[in-house]
Amino acid sequence: MVSPTPSRSKVTPYLIYLVFVATLGPLQFGFHLAELNAPQAVVTCEKKSITLANASTQLPQCIQMNASQFGLVSSIYTLGGFLGALVSGPLATRSGRRLILRATTAFFVLGSVAEALSPNIAIIALGRFLSGIGAGASIVVGPIFVSEIAPPQSRGFFGAFTQVMTNVGILLTQTLGYFLSRDSLWRSILGVGAALGAAEFFGLLFVPESPVWLAEHRHGSEALRILQRIRGKDADIEEEARTWKVVLSAEDGTGEEESLLSPPSQHAGPREPSVTILTVAMDAQYRPAIIAVVIVMLAQQFTGVNSIIMYSVSLLQSTLPTAAPLLAVMISAINLVVTLACSPLPDKIGRKTCLLLSVIGMGSGSVLLAIGISVGQKILSALASLFFVASFAVGLGPVPFILASELVGPEAVGATQSWALSANWIATFIVAQFFPVLNEALGGTGKIYWIFAALAALFGFLIQLKVPETNGKTSLDEVWGRAEERRID
Repeated sequence: MVSPTPSRSKVTPYLIYLVFVATLGPLQFGFHLAELNAPQAVVTCEKKSITLANASTQLPQCIQMNASQFGLVSSIYTLGGFLGALVSGPLATRSGRRLILRATTAFFVLGSVAEALSPNIAIIALGRFLSGIGAGASIVVGPIFVSEIAPPQSRGFFGAFTQVMTNVGILLTQTLGYFLSRDSLWRSILGVGAALGAAEFFGLLFVPESPVWLAEHRHGSEALRILQRIRGKDADIEEEARTWKVVLSAEDGTGEEESLLSPPSQHAGPREPSVTILTVAMDAQYRPAIIAVVIVMLAQQFTGVNSIIMYSVSLLQSTLPTAAPLLAVMISAINLVVTLACSPLPDKIGRKTCLLLSVIGMGSGSVLLAIGISVGQKILSALASLFFVASFAVGLGPVPFILASELVGPEAVGATQSWALSANWIATFIVAQFFPVLNEALGGTGKIYWIFAALAALFGFLIQLKVPETNGKTSLDEVWGRAEERRID
């Protein structure tokens, strides 16, 4: 009797569950990023409500803040994110992806509780900082985990779900903000973050360690068992496992762990040690990857997307006084829909092509926004905002989070991702802190978007020059063109 041929790796319900739970962290990243956008005027005592509805409550209604104090409360989230991003990559390399993901939930819960119950500026700022630490760590480790459990031929698709869930979080908080931005009900918006953190913690109780991390740390039998469960009991995992330089025994992976993890004889040698944040930047082998991921992460922020995500209501209030809160919800919905629709694109037309299309679209959107706001053209301003965010969703939204795992080996991916996300958080802080000030200094008439348009042109040039295409490449040598160089030699 002939045994059935093992099937190719497929998308299983268990894989979907793992991706969903791992991306609850990015969901909370987006949630906290935009949570103060709609209720800003109510939180700072400028208004009692952004809608006509009203409600009575005995809770303190607001926290008196001027513009600079509110800017600090908003931007301190990014400082927490920077700290979380900086330390989480090396910790995830040393201690495992799952442990760090679980640790982030404590920061989300504690931070959200502090925000929701804050009696003054100091406590709400502390809560935002703690939430930022959780967000910074989860946005580093979550994409690594997803990349390592996704089928190789679909990593771009599943990698896009980091940005999809970020957009779900933004849409959730903008929608809550539209309905609850009155009296002290804004506290309920911030308190939802604690519930999300608790839900993620319980979900992670049923999530295993990354099989790639286990293989890298010489737990070959466990790595193969988990990979088989993720791919399905009939899936052929041998080819994928060999990308870890794992040798399967003739007994379907049973046998001594040492034999499972011994590289083929022609590649014999000791396992490469993990590299730190400092050594990965100083090593000429990894430096081009650091430059590439930092360029892409800076482009993601300095093209101006968070000026819309964090400040669209106040930005468009003069042009669209009654519709700005609703437009913020629409922008978030469009961002989510376009990200979902475009999620197969990185695997079809390539990561670099998506990035360039995104930069070109955002640069064009910036020009239209500058014109629309300056002349008070409501329809043009609204459509330009939607086009601007839709362009972001094509490439600069999803692609940056999957690049690090495709440009370096597993021994350096944690440190590389930390560099990438640290650059991202610094850029986010700069935009969050100085966008309102610079916009006001330029008269609040949309002139700042001419700056974003110029930055889009600059980063488009840098991406074309320094970022390699990774789609369809089977090895790092092929990504960086080193295989061909060796053949010529």
